[in-house]
Parts: sequence; structure tokens; C-alpha cells
Amino acid sequence: MIRLMKVFFTGVSILIATVSVFAQDSMQRFNLHFQTTYIYQYKPAFHSPYQGSNSLRKGEEKQNSVTATLFFGARLWKGGEIYINPEVAGGSGLSGAFGLAASTNGETFRVGDPAPTLYLARGFFRQTIALDHNGETVRTEDIANQLQSRLPKDYFQFYIGKFGLSDLMDNNLYANSPRTQFLNWCLMNTGAWDYAANTRGYTYAAAAVLQKGKMSYVLSLAAMPVIANGQDLNTNLNEEYALNASIARVISMNGRAGNIRLLGFVNKAHMGNYREALQNSDPNNVPDIIADRKFGRYKTGFAISADQSVTENVGIFLRLGYNDGKNETWTFTEADRSSCAGLNIGGAAWKRKNDNLGIGLLANGLSKDHKGYLSAGGLGFQLGDSTLTYSNEMGTEIYYSYKPIGDRGIWFTGDYQLIINPGYNKDRGPVNVFSLRVHVEL
Repeated sequence: MIRLMKVFFTGVSILIATVSVFAQDSMQRFNLHFQTTYIYQYKPAFHSPYQGSNSLRKGEEKQNSVTATLFFGARLWKGGEIYINPEVAGGSGLSGAFGLAASTNGETFRVGDPAPTLYLARGFFRQTIALDHNGETVRTEDIANQLQSRLPKDYFQFYIGKFGLSDLMDNNLYANSPRTQFLNWCLMNTGAWDYAANTRGYTYAAAAVLQKGKMSYVLSLAAMPVIANGQDLNTNLNEEYALNASIARVISMNGRAGNIRLLGFVNKAHMGNYREALQNSDPNNVPDIIADRKFGRYKTGFAISADQSVTENVGIFLRLGYNDGKNETWTFTEADRSSCAGLNIGGAAWKRKNDNLGIGLLANGLSKDHKGYLSAGGLGFQLGDSTLTYSNEMGTEIYYSYKPIGDRGIWFTGDYQLIINPGYNKDRGPVNVFSLRVHVEL
């Protein structure tokens, strides 16, 4: 197996190097990149007087995951580009990624079969139209899903195809990728943003981006999954859809760069209603949100994201999120209120310029109706302890990313997470999770 992996990575390296030789020019015509990420997680047993079918299991657990992605990009004409990302993913989150809103591995999904599976992560077209009549441009680098070129300073972009909404919205310089930064779901994105996606985090969508000076605006229309957190997407927009809009501004504090972003969303789907599920349930049985599902129900919410450079080596970040919590969580994670904050410290402070130390804190909460439903023994697609002694779910994560060789794309990361009141249940926990991550980029 090890020999096979060495041969595979060698072949990919040669292919990418060959593409680079023929593709390097000021207006790059095509590029090819690759990433793979391996994550091992260990959870000791924790205090749990009871558990339900969707609980984080109380016993000791060891799980691992691996993803591998090929990023191909090509320039079709002036401003027109196409990107295709085949991806392989395998492995499992702790307890199958059940039992926590703040799930501990952003590279894992709630899929039944942990065997490595090949699928199309992204396949989209992007058109860029210059708005700056003075001809001002900025250089873009040759990286995954971006060709080396000169991008207009002000522009309009249109996307259509399959991609992740989090590619364009809810970004954060210091907390955005489980492959290189924080692993926890509620640190990599806003927990209360129930963003349209299939089980693996991608959807069919169209999006428009306007970049004007220090401001940027994004508007998207996306397909929702047929069932909650399902793999199949419903392309009948008369039945289900997601509208998302965001505004972002570049800011400056004491001469140092930062960003602030505001996002709003409206989801329409075949959802169940927590209050109705409780009212319509037989007193001798637990409520069933699936039995209450109807077309034409909505979930609305917003998210705020900010990051700010404080010193040459230190940056801070913040996220806040809210959704109405009336109808069931449909796509991301069971959090109706979410907040997180933290900092990133660059390793240049101790003469390791390519290393990073990250520290993050998070807290999640539920709406009154959602809380009542789970307390009565109801199951969401992610949570369900059979009963609930409610308290906000809280956690912290600390990671150190070590890059042994400056000019090679490999990182080793040690990570620790502490989750208090897992699944919003103060009868259970706390939970400790230790992780090791290996990430390679070519």
C-alpha cells in the first residue's frame, strides 16, 4: 500500500510539473494542482449516564479520514475559465459525525459507507468582466482553482455549475479550511448558516460577484438536497432553493488590514416544523420531524465574519450566526445560534515562518422549539440523546501546523479539542479529542 501511494504521488508530481512547464506565462492558459489530507482522531471514553441513537458514543474511539483532490483549470477566452475538481474521500468522523453540532473533523461527512469514494466535488464556469476603465489590474497567483493572470481591480464575475457556497461566502482569513487550519465544523464556517449543500458540501448553483474598490457583493441561487443532509440535489427550484447574499468590506485598524462580512440566507425546502412535530406526536411516542415534513417551509438567518491583523505575526477572527430555528436543520449542522472567536500566531515569532499556532473558542445554541423537540426524545439528522438536559454546547480548539521544509507543500498538524455539553446536553461530557493531520499540496 505504501509503495502504491509513493508511485501515485510521484506520478501526480511529474504530471503537475509537466503542466507547469507548458502553462507558465503571464496569462496562464491552464493549470493543475493536487491536495491530499489525512486526519487521525482519538477520543477517550467520557462521562455519559445515557445515550440515544444519534449520540456521540461514550466509549473510546479511533477514526481516520483521507481526501484527495485534483484541481484542473483552463482559460477558454478573455475572462472565461472552467474548473473541474474530481475528489476521493474516505473514512469516518467520530461516531459517524453524529452527536455534536461542533463536529470535530471538517473533512468527514455523514455517509453510510466509509470506503474511499470518487465523485465530482466541483465543476464550474466563471466569467470575469472588467469594470475599471483605467485598466488597473492586480496579479493573481497560480493556485488551486485560480489561474495566473492579471485580474481587473474592479470587476463583475458570474459562476455557474457545481461548487461550495462556502467557496464564495463566510470566508475568514484565519478560520476557513479544515485542511490547513481549524478542524471543527463551527470554526471552519458559521454553525448557524444552514448553507445549501449535499452530504459532501457541494451544490448546483449560480452566483454573481461584484468587486468595487474596498467592497464586494455576492448573490447566489442554489439547489437544496432532496432530504435533510442528503446526497441527491433537487433541481426543481419551484419546490426547493436557497438564496444567499453577502456584503464584505476591507477595513484597516492601526494601518493593518482586515475584513468584515455580512451574510443573509433564505432556504425553502421540504422541512418539518419542530413545534408541529411536538404537537402532533402521540403522547406515548417520541415526536418525528420526518412525518411532519411539508413543501413550502422556510429557514432564514444571517452570519457575520471578521478578521483583523493585529501585529506582523498575530491575527484575530470572529464569527456570529443566527437562524430562526422554527423548521428543521436541512444541510449543515444543528445549531440555531453560533459564535466563535480566536487568534492565529505566525511562526516567524519563533523563527519558523511557515508554521502556525491557532486557538479558537466556540459556543452554539438552539431555538426554543428545537430544544423542546430534542428534549422530548426527537431525532434530528445529526442529534438525538433520547432526552436532553439543555445547556449551550461549547468548545475550544488548539492546533499547531508544522511545515518541515519551506519550499515543499507538506504540513504536519497536532490538534486538541475540548467539547463541553456535547449535543447541548449537560448530563454528558466533557469530551476530549486528539488529532493528527498530514496535508500535502502540489
